[in-house]
Amino acid sequence: MNKEGIRPLRVCYFGTYRANYVRNQVMIEGLRCHNVQVEECHSSLWYSVEDRVKQASGGWKSPQFIWRVIQAYWQLFQAHRQMGEYDVMLVGYPGQFDAYLGRLLSWWRRRPMGLDILMSLHLIAEERGLVQKSPFTGKLIFWLEKGGLKLPDLLIADTPEYQAYYAQKYHLSPRKFQLVPLGVDDRIYYPRPHVQPPDDVFRVIYYGTFIPLHGIETIIRAAAELQTYPGIRFDFFGDGQERPFAEQLASDLHLKNVHFCGWLNKESLPDEIARSHLVLGVFGTTKQARCTIQNKIWEGMMMQRPVITGDAETIREELTHKQHIYLVERANPKALAHGILELAHNPALGEYMVAVAYARVQANTIHAIGARTKRILLGLGHINDEEIS
Repeated sequence: MNKEGIRPLRVCYFGTYRANYVRNQVMIEGLRCHNVQVEECHSSLWYSVEDRVKQASGGWKSPQFIWRVIQAYWQLFQAHRQMGEYDVMLVGYPGQFDAYLGRLLSWWRRRPMGLDILMSLHLIAEERGLVQKSPFTGKLIFWLEKGGLKLPDLLIADTPEYQAYYAQKYHLSPRKFQLVPLGVDDRIYYPRPHVQPPDDVFRVIYYGTFIPLHGIETIIRAAAELQTYPGIRFDFFGDGQERPFAEQLASDLHLKNVHFCGWLNKESLPDEIARSHLVLGVFGTTKQARCTIQNKIWEGMMMQRPVITGDAETIREELTHKQHIYLVERANPKALAHGILELAHNPALGEYMVAVAYARVQANTIHAIGARTKRILLGLGHINDEEIS
């Protein structure tokens, strides 16, 4: 507390959240940018994306995993006991299951609790086929998520569409929600004028986890449409569920313009984006694909590279076709191929989009997201903002 009696807002950032995931890092660093004292009360539960898929497919029934859960939540309980006073608990993503323990501990401290939902765990399980593989597990995830969403005083979603989806699916009051869009980690993703794309080809880059919402088949078939244009090359970075399918499809179509480059760490990825002429967004037709604006879209915009992605009302509410972004019909390889050709043959359009998009994405920087989140947390009960800076 300073000499005027004003002290920082104190936030307990709680849960088994993904510590290295961009959403959590942007939230934490953004709040700290605005003089918020963020104390992390964190315990690791998940080893990797593959681990989460394995457990959601029925592996959670094993005694080893149950013991892992008990250990993780005991560590959270102990870490919370040792924490000093705070004004509000914010449960990080994914935290729908953490909300149960978080609610008990925040009630104990008589403090409000918010939850950054970001993505529905049940919807992700549905779209990855996990509910079909283990229907009982699917029902369990549904009821645990539903209960977890009813406990917080505040729910944070990233788009109005996702807010409406949650409210309808789980019978939640819209008044319980506040919107904080996806942010971009501009400490990592920023323009690199010294790194340029190749001169001899028009390089189109995909990076990600090869999940259904990305529309990998649409991208591969668009590459097939462009085989007769030797100056256009597709480079794929990442790994995941549909990568074997993508590689087999590219092989079956005898594609010479597609290259699978493997996984890249977060530090190396921005340079690869800078070495591209065009960043691919998502082209799937799943609910998840249509409800959010994915990280890679904001990242490409921040890196001053044109972005092409599948059309959706969610995107049109925030971004304009051929200004901030190039939009094409989803699951339509010919439309995607046409868009890529237009951008390859019209560099002036790409340069215009880059300039407009870069100005727009400043609203999604760490600093901007932190300011928005702080205002929301100050609006929770039990916080006297006359005493807090």
